Amino acid sequence: MDIDDTIPQTYGYAKQGAGYGYSKVKGMNALLGIVATLLAAPVIAATRLRKEPSNSARGAAVFVAEPIRTARACVASGLLVVRAVSAFYGADVENARRALGVRFSVTVRMNASVKAAIAGIDEATWKAIKYPKATWDEEGKCWISDAEMSETTYTAFTSNPKKQQDSARLIVRRIKRFNPAAVPEGHGKLFATWRYHAAFTDSPLSLLDAERDHRRHAVVEQVIADFKNGPIAHALSGHFQANAAWLALAALAHNLTRAADALASAFHAKATTATIRDHLLNVPARLARSAPRLTLHLPEHWPWADDFTQLFDLVHAPPPTT
Repeated sequence: MDIDDTIPQTYGYAKQGAGYGYSKVKGMNALLGIVATLLAAPVIAATRLRKEPSNSARGAAVFVAEPIRTARACVASGLLVVRAVSAFYGADVENARRALGVRFSVTVRMNASVKAAIAGIDEATWKAIKYPKATWDEEGKCWISDAEMSETTYTAFTSNPKKQQDSARLIVRRIKRFNPAAVPEGHGKLFATWRYHAAFTDSPLSLLDAERDHRRHAVVEQVIADFKNGPIAHALSGHFQANAAWLALAALAHNLTRAADALASAFHAKATTATIRDHLLNVPARLARSAPRLTLHLPEHWPWADDFTQLFDLVHAPPPTT
């Protein structure tokens, strides 16, 4: 399960709750909770609209319970991990997750205690890894295809009361700095050669699998991109509650589209919603009426005819005999 926020853009001046946030774009703040598996594209389990500017973690401790309960209500079994970026790294979110008995994997901020924990990792424990596909590194302005991994035990939120502190694994990935000018001024040896990325998790997976699973949090960005390519491209109404209702309805439409593609074929199982709309929903068909019967004339030599027929037959199956 992944949580993240995005900013639906607004136009005009009469918009309740609109403002400028960290993106410098005028809009509102939408908090999304998605449920993803390795077999199919993710669905949106919970939404919440907030005024802008809003801190990403505002209300996240209460919100995180909604998609978890939705997943449990859908009889989700197996390992359930809440994944989030560093904006949601906080004791209140962790306590809410712990109360519901699910695992977590959250990116941590590189504060003094995290840097000290990383500095204490034995140099001999670092393991070299190679990515199956190279990724572009903005800071170094180069392609990155390899890195090193290690882990240590870390206790978070030590400034809070004992019952709010949490001890778990600190998984660290480091890559070489190829651009000397990118080394932050005043930093010591820790940052002279390597750049570190850490995740705080209680995942039972192995080091490499846990780190790989944490990086799959990027799937939420694909959902947001899909979402903004559809009904939530911008907030339509001048009333805040109407926009909140529109956000919820847009999530329902997104999930129904995902359900349709899952029924149609394996090809569309991970397709974008724009592709599904073009292939299965925006069908160039013609309706003909003959007496009480309606006939749907579909295009000839249509490549998605079998997928559409399968979806149609499953959705419009005859009722069971009694």
